[in-house]
Amino acid sequence: MDTLAQVHLASQYLAAAGKSFLNPKSDDSHTNVGFFVEDRTLRTWDLDATNSYLAFQYDNFSLKWVSKDNNETLGLDGKSHAEIIAWISKMGAELAKPYVYNLHYDLPYTIDDNFRFTSPNPEELEQLVQLRIISQTALKSFLQKENLESDIRIWPHHFDTGAFVVLDDGSGKSIGMGLAIPDSMIDEHYFYISGYIGHDGIDTSAFDNLSQGEWKNDGFKGGVLRTSNINENMAAEFFGEAFRAFTS
Repeated sequence: MDTLAQVHLASQYLAAAGKSFLNPKSDDSHTNVGFFVEDRTLRTWDLDATNSYLAFQYDNFSLKWVSKDNNETLGLDGKSHAEIIAWISKMGAELAKPYVYNLHYDLPYTIDDNFRFTSPNPEELEQLVQLRIISQTALKSFLQKENLESDIRIWPHHFDTGAFVVLDDGSGKSIGMGLAIPDSMIDEHYFYISGYIGHDGIDTSAFDNLSQGEWKNDGFKGGVLRTSNINENMAAEFFGEAFRAFTS
């Protein structure tokens, strides 16, 4: 199993923690996770009033449980799915609810209790964390420049870094943007931005060409930019130019 698949699977333990310990939200946001640039980790929302959380650490390919009474790390290399669930259940015993790994969506990978993680390729792992850093900082910069507010979160199903804003200009428009992993549309990580009126995607066929990236209008309606050789400033500029097309 490749490095991206293993990291995607590791993030599911965090999603399951959100589902197990937090009150459910209609948009499923209790299961999403944050990326923290300062220590290069994925983290759940705080799981209780004392700020307990479960994290995935890119740098040593491990899970970390943090609470007021506990701070323990579990390296994933060689660990089975069953062993990991048992460890999180033990860590989470201090919370009021049990830890249950029961995803309500399908993933492109099938695992059972005997599945074991293996040590990932260090270069590939570093590439993945750099993409999260670029997307986090580019989205933050774009939102600040445009005076927009949104959480920037990673959604465990599609494993995209995403932000979403509803415009307050009376247009009824909303804008979603972020970083997507390779899929059937594009065979590498890519930045995306799309506009909506209600649940309907805004047609992009009459928009001027983008300086970077391209418009899509078949199925997905929006702008896309492959991540190869793209830095934070270039990504932020892509979001800004596409945003102006949707809002002009």
